[in-house]
Amino acid sequence: MSADRNRTQTERSMPVMVNRPQRFAESERAKDIGGTLKRIAAYFAREKGIVACMLGVVVLGTLCGVYAPSLQSNAVDIIAGERQESLYRTLAFMLSVYLLYSASGLFQRLLSARLSQKVVKRMREELFGKMLDLPVGYLDAHSHGDVMSRMTNDIENISTTVSQSLPSLFSGVLTIVGTVAIMLWYCWQLALLSLVTVLLTVLATKLLSGKVRKFSRRRQALLGQLNGNVEEMVSGYRTVVAYNHQGITVDEFCKTADSLTKAGIRTDAIGGVMGSIMNCIGNIGFVVIAAFGGFFSASGLISVGVISAFIVYAKQFSRPINEIAQIYGQLQTAIAGAERVFAILDEADEEKRGEELHAGERAAITFSGVRFAYEPERPVIEDFSLTVPAGKKVALVGATGSGKTTIVNLLMRFYDADGGEIHINGQNIRDVARSSLRQHVSIVLQDTVLFTDTVRSNLKYGNASADDERIAAAVEMSRCKELIDLLPQGYDTVLTASGENISQGQRQLLAIARAFIADPQILVFDEATSNVDTRTEKAIQDAMQRIMQGRTSIVIAHRLSTIRNSDLIVVMDNGRIVERGDHESLLNRRGKYYELYMTQYAGFAT
Repeated sequence: MSADRNRTQTERSMPVMVNRPQRFAESERAKDIGGTLKRIAAYFAREKGIVACMLGVVVLGTLCGVYAPSLQSNAVDIIAGERQESLYRTLAFMLSVYLLYSASGLFQRLLSARLSQKVVKRMREELFGKMLDLPVGYLDAHSHGDVMSRMTNDIENISTTVSQSLPSLFSGVLTIVGTVAIMLWYCWQLALLSLVTVLLTVLATKLLSGKVRKFSRRRQALLGQLNGNVEEMVSGYRTVVAYNHQGITVDEFCKTADSLTKAGIRTDAIGGVMGSIMNCIGNIGFVVIAAFGGFFSASGLISVGVISAFIVYAKQFSRPINEIAQIYGQLQTAIAGAERVFAILDEADEEKRGEELHAGERAAITFSGVRFAYEPERPVIEDFSLTVPAGKKVALVGATGSGKTTIVNLLMRFYDADGGEIHINGQNIRDVARSSLRQHVSIVLQDTVLFTDTVRSNLKYGNASADDERIAAAVEMSRCKELIDLLPQGYDTVLTASGENISQGQRQLLAIARAFIADPQILVFDEATSNVDTRTEKAIQDAMQRIMQGRTSIVIAHRLSTIRNSDLIVVMDNGRIVERGDHESLLNRRGKYYELYMTQYAGFAT
């Protein structure tokens, strides 16, 4: 975009940058865990078959795990002479149960991995689709790296949790319930003594869980900020190097990375401490079983085999508790990531409803008392009224920051005006669907955007049905035929890294050809020739004159030589129109336009 829009964007982003630490601080506060889990469960509900199979396998594995120690107890009693059964048959049965237990664990992992990928695939598709439906203002006001982090890191955390943590959580809960039930059945006195350790476990988890969640949310937020810094540095690398800003950039990165490291260490350390505490509590449980189990056995209350079974059950009881404690941090991280993903999904979509634009063969544009501000206290456009006659060329000129590109943003409905109206052939564009409006307008920006695809696909981006004849004509008119002929595969050459394998001026030529191929009723050129040399600029101007014949055109330019033959030149200053007329009349008036023109003529940039 033009420099005035860049300045406006910079001004709008400054408060965001100032408030950014506050925004991350807010992310540490507790959120709606229950609501987030319900929304995640809705994704599982769409995969009922896999969920049902996985739960069935989990239940089968849990039953085998709970029943196997009973068989071990019987074998010990047979050896001790307290039971009169076949030892070999009991051992064979116990081996079969353990094999079935191992097989169920294998199938559980396979099913959980499949469920994870399906859930994450659906979530990624919804998030990507949502990003395409977000208003332009949302992406202008949020770090691109943070948005990308939600698509990658946050969803990856959810994937890891679904594939690893959730199956362990389900099987752990069932194992705890089954183990407690059979322990009570064998000897309720010893079972109750063993379950005293549960109280210690609950207290330890209660004390540490709050800190785990706090630092896990902090870590995710800082990770998004770090990605934003990296994305900004990569996209602006030449500027960083040109201004010798490497040291400051590294310091800023390291500062964020240090904060991320601290949050990560605290999260992992607390999670690790929880696991150690659970192991300690489990060992205390073994001592209780050994002491009181021996006493009960001597009293004839239980057999030796029951004591051995209780030792296994105590370990089996503590294992899922330890696992749940260890994956608690993972669960909290996944919930925090899911909340960040759902925060984008809950954003309001760009309004798509509206009627079709009846532009006809020619379109007249009328701005009536338009007012607009990116921030309420900083108006950008004030009382802007202008008529662009059908088929005429109108140029907007002015100093940097005068609001020229903002007018284009309002015409394209990237933003809606705060006041006043914009009409095309008498039809208020607020009543027109954005998609219909943009089908009739082609825009060429100063910052050219091409995609990693073939030259042909990039040229047809605005008109997928364009035939080779139309493409060839547009390429000829935009003076980029020679450029394409020199490419290795011509039209089938793939533009890598969004066109980094060709020059900026060549990208600009292709963008102009793309606008020609779209064949719109309204053409907008926002500094379209700013990145080409003088000779190429003259050729493009000739082509622009031909393509603009019969079309309503708005041209924004700092080089006043490019708009001398416009039907109307509008001079803007601080969001207002201060002069209008043709080139000669404005020069004769010796006003703002005259100052701009003479400044350029004297060799100074405006």
